[in-house]
Amino acid sequence: MNEAVKERFLKYWREYFDGAELPLAAYYTDEDKVPANDPSASRCLIADLDKVRKGTPLRFGSASIGCPGGQRYSGFRETLGEGFEYFLSYGIPGKLEGERYKKSPELVRELLLESPRFVAPRRYLVFKRWDQLDGSDEPEVVVFFAEPDVIAGLFTLANFDTVWEGVVAPFGSGCSSIIMHPYLEGERERPRCVFGMFDISARPHVGSGCLSFAVPMNRFIQMVENMPESFLITRTWGKIKERL
Repeated sequence: MNEAVKERFLKYWREYFDGAELPLAAYYTDEDKVPANDPSASRCLIADLDKVRKGTPLRFGSASIGCPGGQRYSGFRETLGEGFEYFLSYGIPGKLEGERYKKSPELVRELLLESPRFVAPRRYLVFKRWDQLDGSDEPEVVVFFAEPDVIAGLFTLANFDTVWEGVVAPFGSGCSSIIMHPYLEGERERPRCVFGMFDISARPHVGSGCLSFAVPMNRFIQMVENMPESFLITRTWGKIKERL
């Protein structure tokens, strides 16, 4: 991790978003220096990240994620299991309760056919809070868990230097919105940020006023560089900053 980039963001974050929670950095690695997540503690990756948000780095792999969806959207599993199209829709009477997030199994099948393929590039996925990064870390995605005022600031910053839409909000699980989608966005010619945590199943594991905003690292660097000349230095933002 470039120490200058790390410290520049911390400086600007304190200046323009003072009081707001620091983001997490995510990256893939083959090293096992960071402690592994205990999959027996929770079946939801988003719930496990509460520890990281409080300052405990964690390493995830195919054996340390308790949810098949979490394994799939972090790239450690190709399939979602038999009957998933019914699970996401209206279920199977007497056998499987459906989440009813899609109207029919047919819609789910179509969604899966159009869903991008994502394979973890290395053995493990590590999450660390931004202030705990060291020189050996190479962040690939930066993930904010934040309230609406902070999200509004990040959204506006993401659109500051573009004429195209700088933010997308794809349908998917909470973990897909902070791992798969922003990781793949980082490979695009014009990487976009990903607005998320709309997954009803994941929402009990974050605060009622909390959403996520995930940024590919190549886009994040540009956003940080833009901060001192953006709306963040105006009186308009100052009114918002006072209540963070």
